[in-house]
Amino acid sequence: MRCNLLAIAILVVSLPTIGEMAVPKRVHQEQFSVIGIEVRTTNAKEMSGEGVIGKQWQKFFQEQVLQKIPHKADQGIYAVYTDYTSDRNGEFSFVIGARVNDRSTVPPDMVLKTIPTGNYAVITSEKGPVAKVVVAGWQQIWTLEDKAALGGRRAYKVDFEVYDRRAADPQNSQVDIYVGLK
Repeated sequence: MRCNLLAIAILVVSLPTIGEMAVPKRVHQEQFSVIGIEVRTTNAKEMSGEGVIGKQWQKFFQEQVLQKIPHKADQGIYAVYTDYTSDRNGEFSFVIGARVNDRSTVPPDMVLKTIPTGNYAVITSEKGPVAKVVVAGWQQIWTLEDKAALGGRRAYKVDFEVYDRRAADPQNSQVDIYVGLK
């Protein structure tokens, strides 16, 4: 056990950082599709107390949207940010749903979104309450973007979060955030 803790401590100390932040991993992601529920918003609206993302999450769980999505490719929940009007200051669509392996059946009141093939910076959140760690993850992304340290310029086409088995406990969640790069 002591050796494992020592190995983890050495790994954490040796991670590349920018200031206090870990450098995001850059990955090439193949195209896939997500079916889910959609709403339009802005970051300013979300930070004003009039945001809709929290309400959209409530709707997703209360209406058991995940169970209504056919042909799920895995057990994860995907939150997709797409249809940006400009950059992080403009409007965007927010979709909560599931990755699917068949695009032919989209239930009523849901949308189909395509995550394009491309390069993505992946930021893995800390562990903790899901709302707190996801917001902190996006704040880290914006700081890295401002420092030109994401591994490329943001594309502002599609970004997404993956809520897998590590996010099963909402009080001790870890989420991967994929940021589309040009």
